[in-house]
Amino acid sequence: MAEEEETAAPTEKVIRIQRVFINLLDSYSSGNIGKFLSNCVVGASLEEITEEEEEEDENKSATLEASSTKVKEGTFQIVGTLSKPASPRPDFAVETYSAISREDLLMRLLECDVIIYNITESSQQVEEAIWAVSALNEEVSHFEKRKVFILLSTVMTWARSKALDPEDSEVPFTEEDYRRRKSHPNFLDHINAEKMVLKFGRKTRKFATYVVAAGLQYGAEGGMLHTFFKMAWLGEIPALPVFGDGTNVIPTIHVLDLAGVIQNVIDHTPKPHYLVAVDESVHTLEDIVKCISKNTGPGKIQKIPRENAYLTKDLTQDCLDHLLVNLRMEALFVKENFNIRWVAQTGFVENINSVLKEYKQSRGLMPVKICILGPPAVGKSSIAEELAKYYKLHHIQLKDVISEAIAKLETIVAPKDIGEGEEEVEEEEEEENVEDAQELLDGIKESMEQNAEFVCALDASDEFLKERVINLPERIVAGTHYSQDRFLRALSNYRDINIEDETVFNYFDEIEIHPIHIDVGKLEDAQNRLAIKQLIKEIGEPRNYGLTDEEKAEEERKAAEERLAREAAEEAEREHQEAVEMAEKIARWEEWNKRLEEVKREERELLEAQSIPLRNYLMTYVMPTLIQGLNECCNVRPEDPVDFLAEYLFKNNPEAQ
Repeated sequence: MAEEEETAAPTEKVIRIQRVFINLLDSYSSGNIGKFLSNCVVGASLEEITEEEEEEDENKSATLEASSTKVKEGTFQIVGTLSKPASPRPDFAVETYSAISREDLLMRLLECDVIIYNITESSQQVEEAIWAVSALNEEVSHFEKRKVFILLSTVMTWARSKALDPEDSEVPFTEEDYRRRKSHPNFLDHINAEKMVLKFGRKTRKFATYVVAAGLQYGAEGGMLHTFFKMAWLGEIPALPVFGDGTNVIPTIHVLDLAGVIQNVIDHTPKPHYLVAVDESVHTLEDIVKCISKNTGPGKIQKIPRENAYLTKDLTQDCLDHLLVNLRMEALFVKENFNIRWVAQTGFVENINSVLKEYKQSRGLMPVKICILGPPAVGKSSIAEELAKYYKLHHIQLKDVISEAIAKLETIVAPKDIGEGEEEVEEEEEEENVEDAQELLDGIKESMEQNAEFVCALDASDEFLKERVINLPERIVAGTHYSQDRFLRALSNYRDINIEDETVFNYFDEIEIHPIHIDVGKLEDAQNRLAIKQLIKEIGEPRNYGLTDEEKAEEERKAAEERLAREAAEEAEREHQEAVEMAEKIARWEEWNKRLEEVKREERELLEAQSIPLRNYLMTYVMPTLIQGLNECCNVRPEDPVDFLAEYLFKNNPEAQ
């Protein structure tokens, strides 16, 4: 009966939800780890990875998979702090906090099942991580269930460790040797934080604490190798720098593989509490920089003194310390006990193609190729130069390419005499095998669908071009093909080989690259500014790195100057307008007063004209009698002068007489 009831009972899938706190979610490392975990189902790493799943993962882009904002059922819920209050909340985060007090932050930490403090990117976070683990340790008695605290530290706390075997420096350190580690002088706070975190984890089972020492992080959109990628991509230097002899071994790990280690620590809660997170590579600084230069840069490296590394403005002290470390490490426990879907288990160099692909996708870096065609004197060189500056492209001129090719051939065929005792400088040349060639060809075909290639067809009438050349200054014409005979011959030759049915533009039309046609003559712009503006509108915004700090400062300075000039012009215009209005007001006032005086004068004249008959009447009939009456009143001096005068006027009224 019991068995029947047990069989009849419905089975429900238990969905475990874990709330994970990560500090500085708007930073590179924490951001990618949080994004990764938000797409991981709780407990998924406890299941063995099948061969089919491994093959499927190899064919997928790990970056695209981790960047998916679609929330799966039962995934980790990510909350955390932001380094800047103005930073937007990441899509993968449930809650974010900024400018929060320690009391409120502790309340948020107590709500979480897992607390991850990443101190690999900001040394200021070390103090907060120590506070957090100490504050949580004091609240252990109030924990309803076990909490996990993970301190994400760096292998720089091992940088000065003595070799395990003095006679064999190639023996790597593993997690078991963590008690022998000696920190780099700049990472003493980090190793102190590691020791404190491990100490609290030994006291009670309800509070499990772990330290994960990560190698130099790379992958996705940045990491500590970002500066080298940027230098290689921009192509502004002939060779990428290698600091010192470049033979120092750097432990590395892809940031998503580091996230996989964190996922496994949360799911497995392993017995060892100190773990090392590095890949299987043993790459030197020279190996890494040479790989970047070969695959996306000038193809060359240049070794410079170690002290000159500090002159590289884009590299922080923390980054330089990682690049100059010489340390061999092996993540033995991680490799043998964790189930990680590795993105780059064999290291940076072996996975450079996928690393570059995700790097360019994350940063929106897309090559732009622009071909400008047109008759002589139409403005190809000047327009190409301005477009190259705007899009930060290489300005390739046919003459320079031919000259360089000839010089290279002459160097090859020139006899080389090597004297006795002299050392021959050998240049390392790597031959590409068939597989590499096929891989490159596949990459080119794939990128052709994504990369832009623009063809700009400039044209103008022969009369316009002749007039433009005639008006050129003599200093520009001298020594060029703009002399009268050479220019006319070049123009005639261009027209002959570009007849209607046989032009290079037809070729581009056939391969679905339709040229942008611009008639320069109709624009009537000697500086070709309108043509450049139209081409930029057609091509679009640059798909390159943003402005450098210097360029941003220059842009801000120009913007400030333009704003001040605009404000000064507006102020001057306002003052001018006020002056004009005041002058007009004064003029109107004067005109008003003038008209008012005229009206008053006219009124006076009218009143005077109207008063003449009355004055005549008064002077004739009233005034004489009135004067006589007043005189008589003065003589008589009656008691009531007014009554006397009235009676006198009545008696002596001229009309009555």
